[in-house]
Amino acid sequence: MRAGIDLDITYEPAYMGLLVESVEEGRVPMALVDRALRRVLELKFRLSLFENPYVNVGRAVQVVHSQANQDLALRAGREGIVLLKNDKNLLPLKKDMKSVAVIGPNADDVMNQLGDYSPKKVLQHVTTVIEGIKAAVSAHTKVTQVRGCEITGADKSGFADAVKAAQGADVAIVVVGERQHITNGADSHGQPTDGEGHDVASLDLSGVQEDLIQAVYATGTPTVVVLINGRPLSTRWTSEHVPALVEAWETGERGGEAVADVLFGNYNPTGRLAISVPRHSGQLPVYYNYKLSKAYWTDEGWSGHKGYVDMPGTPLYPFGYGLSYTNFEYSNLHVEPAEIRPGGEARVTLDVKKAGDRAGVETVQLYIHEKYAPVSTPVKQLRGFNRVALEPGETKTVTLKLTPEDLQLLDIDMHWRVVPGDFQIMVGKSSADIPLQGILKVAP
Repeated sequence: MRAGIDLDITYEPAYMGLLVESVEEGRVPMALVDRALRRVLELKFRLSLFENPYVNVGRAVQVVHSQANQDLALRAGREGIVLLKNDKNLLPLKKDMKSVAVIGPNADDVMNQLGDYSPKKVLQHVTTVIEGIKAAVSAHTKVTQVRGCEITGADKSGFADAVKAAQGADVAIVVVGERQHITNGADSHGQPTDGEGHDVASLDLSGVQEDLIQAVYATGTPTVVVLINGRPLSTRWTSEHVPALVEAWETGERGGEAVADVLFGNYNPTGRLAISVPRHSGQLPVYYNYKLSKAYWTDEGWSGHKGYVDMPGTPLYPFGYGLSYTNFEYSNLHVEPAEIRPGGEARVTLDVKKAGDRAGVETVQLYIHEKYAPVSTPVKQLRGFNRVALEPGETKTVTLKLTPEDLQLLDIDMHWRVVPGDFQIMVGKSSADIPLQGILKVAP
């Protein structure tokens, strides 16, 4: 209550019996209870809930599934997709292929696209991946769908059909990942693997899904894997062998369309990882902003872990990572002014050139690290980013600002302050891909 938490989530006892006892014992002032109640009632008055306590069903239907919100769902689905791998530019796929095999338990699953805390019954139509693919390809393209296996369990009886479909196709798209719900309390496909209260011991693909990918890949047909999931997955074998890997996350009600747009080039992927993807759950915790005091030198550079006997200590995919169907070149880094006082600000500018033959959006990321700080600080910390849209051959100047809040650290006395010194400026495409570096001096 002191921190401003005015409501409890549901029927937990904190703000019920225990709060009464705490007030009676004098540990919680009645004034705090009055403040919380006043703010709750004030919000209800502002919402006119006392005059109109019931929902306007007609307005709710218009707003919840309005065209504007459907378009926003499509945009969110597209922009959230991260292209993790694309060897030999397998993607984007041609829309006029003779045949496509769409394989996997998440190719046609509504609920797994929506994620945890979605209603068990969805009234509006949700575009699944198979629907999106069928709508994206030409009318002459044959699309074959095979489930192959379930999210969990050891049943491989569907593998034969999956292999047959892959063998007869120009490309195989395998859609796997996680399960979110038990639909209507009686889902024959098994228990959820993701969501609140459904933790897992391993971050590998559950059940025999990886075996399904291996069986499809072994046919020699070009294979694309699409992940529908709510947590990072340690797809080591897939990342090493399969030429194209798309992290779609939980793509929402128009998610199938969003995935198809990326697969067939209607949308050039722009998503970047907001987390580091580990190679294995035994590697956890894995994060980019570890402190130098915990760093080790490896063959791949500084790492937050010295590595294991059976695998590197570096992430499978680093924070900020994401590929595009085009290339971007960074140059001409400037830090202005080059020297400031502790309360000053600085601008970091650079040029980004669109080097490929199609338009794209690049997410320029700014990281900093103070050298010789009085306390241990992370090897790098994200302090700004900018999404810049570029046409083929176009160059734009990107400006990122550093403020005292960006430069401050928590000192040994637990005070936030900017400590004079040299700040390493790192600008790149991810936390592990830093093409430009400079120095910002903070004078006493």
